[in-house]
Amino acid sequence: MRKMLDIDFGSSRYDELVNLRYKVLLEPLGLKFLDKYRPKEAEYLHIGCIEQLDDKLLGGLILVPIDNDEIRMMQVAIAPECQGQGVGHELVNYAIKRAKEAGYTRLVMHAMLSVVGFYEDLGFHQEGDIFEEGGITFARMVKEI
Repeated sequence: MRKMLDIDFGSSRYDELVNLRYKVLLEPLGLKFLDKYRPKEAEYLHIGCIEQLDDKLLGGLILVPIDNDEIRMMQVAIAPECQGQGVGHELVNYAIKRAKEAGYTRLVMHAMLSVVGFYEDLGFHQEGDIFEEGGITFARMVKEI
């Protein structure tokens, strides 16, 4: 059984999430996690999904406030062995719920083109043109919540 939870910045669970994000999102692209960005993450909401039976972290993401209405979802990472099993859907739906509870009305993100369909299934729509950032092509995805 899975459980969604908020992860405290600087905790051992946070370190697990950083390692998962690196393994899933950065390492395959030959990129490194730069510790100089870590202090900024203290201001963000970190969300994780764990398997309750063994307390294993299955996935996670970050929510970053933009202004009073808009929050950005970033660094959505699901353990490779858990992909395609509904973890991502559960995690994103929980993030939407948390953003709503915090008073936000719009959730935005930059999705790699390979996962645009995944986010469309969750009610996001593409806004604007496709763009490149750091050598990676993205679509800006938006959901009114």
